[in-house]
Amino acid sequence: MSDEGKAPKAAKAKKPAKKSTETPVEAVAAAPAEATSQDLNRLTLETTQGPVVIKMRPDLAPNHVAHISKLVSEGFYDGIVFHRVIEGFMAQTGCPHGTGTGGSKYPNLKQEFNKEPHVRGVCSMARSSNPDSANSQFFICFDDATFLDRQYTVWGQVTSGMENVDKIKRGEPVRDPDKIVSAKLG
Repeated sequence: MSDEGKAPKAAKAKKPAKKSTETPVEAVAAAPAEATSQDLNRLTLETTQGPVVIKMRPDLAPNHVAHISKLVSEGFYDGIVFHRVIEGFMAQTGCPHGTGTGGSKYPNLKQEFNKEPHVRGVCSMARSSNPDSANSQFFICFDDATFLDRQYTVWGQVTSGMENVDKIKRGEPVRDPDKIVSAKLG
């Protein structure tokens, strides 16, 4: 692919708010009570080819899901192109430069390899040859890619809109690439 906690403490009454030092996992855990876990784990990508809904899997990769959620809440993925799209394999996105060479301003993630197979619709993190180099780039599998199993971190599954993923323009690099217009949680 590309080169490239603890539960939150309850606030005490009548004390000024402190700057947040919570980890991404704590931030997801501290989300409003009225939001259901199903809502918190649903990511909708509005792409130039139509909507793609992804069920995020914190049971498989809690730190990756928390990191992606943080980036989505900051608008990081809005306007990001699908820069590497290989027929019969996958569509890759998440590089702020559109080249596969960049990531977010945050440190890379430690791998959370799991037993979930890389099959059609699976969302997994892109990385360099270093297993702990995933950051913001991810890919969606067009077809089975089980040769990647336990070597890349699976963090989600497309639940609707796979027909829109199938329409994403192919290429390495992609000429006039499709993009994520906006990414939203819930």
